[in-house]
Amino acid sequence: CSQCREVNTKSIKLMPIDEKITLPNLAQIADLSSSRLQKSFKKTFTISPQVYQDTVRMRHFKYSLKKGDGVTDTIYSAGFGSISRVYDRNIGMTPKAYRARGAGEVINYACPNSLLGLMIMAATEKGVCSVQFGYNESTLLFPLRTEFPKAKLMVSASQNAPELDAWMKALDQHISQGDPRPDLPLDIRGTAFQIKVWQFLLSIKEGDVLSYGEVAAQVDNPKAARALGTACGKNTIAVLIPCHRVLKSDGGLGGYRWGLERKRTLLDNEKRREQ
Repeated sequence: CSQCREVNTKSIKLMPIDEKITLPNLAQIADLSSSRLQKSFKKTFTISPQVYQDTVRMRHFKYSLKKGDGVTDTIYSAGFGSISRVYDRNIGMTPKAYRARGAGEVINYACPNSLLGLMIMAATEKGVCSVQFGYNESTLLFPLRTEFPKAKLMVSASQNAPELDAWMKALDQHISQGDPRPDLPLDIRGTAFQIKVWQFLLSIKEGDVLSYGEVAAQVDNPKAARALGTACGKNTIAVLIPCHRVLKSDGGLGGYRWGLERKRTLLDNEKRREQ
């Protein structure tokens, strides 16, 4: 109702970023019981007041790191009480690594053609950090440059990155000829929740599909189907992290970062190979 939204908007305006506020304190400010505020807030914004505050803090934290602010000062100015809390519950990588944005890293990449169209595979010294599909090299390079703006991107030559050349061939054979999905080293970067989701997706066998809700339950967050869909959409390592095997609860394709036609092709090919 409009009154609930007005109360919840007031709660948001009074919610500090740089210090933790408890639900009872916020309820007192809004002149509501804790249970009523919690229920009303979630009904209006689909998330709890605590999750909302943590989201705002994380947005502020990442923005400050990108500007080059100091890690320690940024942690406390964003309202986080310790480095471990930021690392374990939110980013999945150290703040220093996030702020580096690829500084000092060399990323080799190549853009071969595949059954699904032009493909980019990129790798750091740790492993594959990107597999994406598109229609031209510039659009494929854009997300890589966005994610690693300070890294040195180098077009792969076989003599300089023989592993990448072999990995691309293995992935292409998997997509086009049905060879087993290659077990390649991956350099996975994301939030703690995203990494948890992506690691679970690696366990979904070829020919099997799960709904967003089923995957959410498997990662111990059964009410987070929407957030899980977002995590799938943030996956930048196509096929190797098989987010295409996650569907809507009614069996519909749902979404796919690289287009539903590619998702349908992958699923149809996997289904045929299992028959």
